[in-house]
Amino acid sequence: MQPSHARRAGVCMHISSLPGPYGVGTIGRHARWFVDQMVRMGLSVWQVLPTGPTGYGDSPYQLLSVFAGNPILIDLPTLCQQGLLEPGELQRVPMSALDEAEFGNIINEKNALLAIAAQRFTARASSGRQSALAAFRAQHDELWLDDFAHYRVIKATQNEQPWHEWPTSLADADPDALGALNAAHADAIEKEKIIQFLFFEQWQALHDYASQAGIELIGDVPIYVALDSADTWSRRRLFQLDERGRPTAVGGVPPDYFSADGQLWGNPLYAWDEHARDGFAWWIERMKHACALTDLVRIDHFRGFEAYWSIPADAATARDGHWVSAPGYALFDALRDAIDPLPVIAEDLGVITEPVTALRRHYGLPGMAVLQFLLDEPHFHPDHVEEDRVCYTGTHDNDTTVSWFDGSGERSDADTAHLQRHVLELTGGDRDSVHIDLIRMALNTRARYAIAPMQDFLGLPTQARFNTPGTTDGNWRWRLRHEHISDDLCDRFYTLVRDSERVLPK
Repeated sequence: MQPSHARRAGVCMHISSLPGPYGVGTIGRHARWFVDQMVRMGLSVWQVLPTGPTGYGDSPYQLLSVFAGNPILIDLPTLCQQGLLEPGELQRVPMSALDEAEFGNIINEKNALLAIAAQRFTARASSGRQSALAAFRAQHDELWLDDFAHYRVIKATQNEQPWHEWPTSLADADPDALGALNAAHADAIEKEKIIQFLFFEQWQALHDYASQAGIELIGDVPIYVALDSADTWSRRRLFQLDERGRPTAVGGVPPDYFSADGQLWGNPLYAWDEHARDGFAWWIERMKHACALTDLVRIDHFRGFEAYWSIPADAATARDGHWVSAPGYALFDALRDAIDPLPVIAEDLGVITEPVTALRRHYGLPGMAVLQFLLDEPHFHPDHVEEDRVCYTGTHDNDTTVSWFDGSGERSDADTAHLQRHVLELTGGDRDSVHIDLIRMALNTRARYAIAPMQDFLGLPTQARFNTPGTTDGNWRWRLRHEHISDDLCDRFYTLVRDSERVLPK
């Protein structure tokens, strides 16, 4: 596995779950504080969810751009230190350190402050900072930044309507219409680009801090993009869309562990013939971009590269879909030629066939082993987890281990009792320590990386669950508190990680 061959232990927690006073976690000093706590716990891998700008519902898997950063994650005190905001201006953002992220309560005030910061950057930034912005634009304008800035400004002028409901000239990116937009909204377009520069500047500072502490960052690339995104608007030919820009078929998965009706995601599917025609150039640039931001990249829904579940756009549930072959080998040949080695983890959960496994192994990509799923299998033993796996207690989509063990309403009482006996026999522990015991189990597998959600390190119940697939309410909200991480907790897990030979030498 790239980039490291050391056995490592890690945590899965999104940036928005970090503590802090401004309603949602950011990539500033609280992120650096978390890196410090990871070191105290013996952890050396931090997996985050996609960091792009989110739309309605705040899902990091429904992004307005797969290249851009989410402005809501920008750290405001850092902008004060740079002279782009005044400390008193931060009071405009509601102060909150609750257990839940408050996206809706802060987004308008935070965006207003970011607009002020961008304006001051233009007026006050040093020549060195202006040169850095120019270099950022030169690197990203043609690929995505210019399209994203125009998309965001048009969306604002159209009352945030999705692009396929804009006037035809704007939806079709007519050159004359865009020229008029540039003339009327040049400052707003420039503001969007400066805000993106500020995000990536802060992200790079966090990545550097983590690297210096020996922490690898794992990013996350959703296989699909949102219909209402700068990506689909600017590159319609790459997606299965009709002449009005609406999907003819959408993505999802058939009935599975999470949903009896399957999952109807609604994302437009790729027009793979168009991608192949230009050598998968868009995918190559997307993956290069992702790999530049983190040390490893988890590709979500890897099985969709071998075959994908195609659902008619007007279907009521995902049950009406069917499997369609995808050009996995051609795509990954092109990616490997451009990025070698490929620092990718394949999320190979769900309906996995032998061809999917063969595709993953052909490119030497590690897959995922999730103990909550594996322990439901009657003859599972931790020794079955192979080295070419990343072993998790659960993922951001699972219930917390504590509530999973208690049943979570997802199994019958008899099935729960049987599972509990099986788990306790394997761990030798008890119900009060099950979250610790499953982390120990993951650490002691042969898997190169062993990762648990932060909620499992803390032994939290279902109220701390981050996401329930197939639902739209109450997700992406959980937040860590500083007081959650005590000396005792750090010492306990440092010992477990050390005993599993996953603490890296200093």
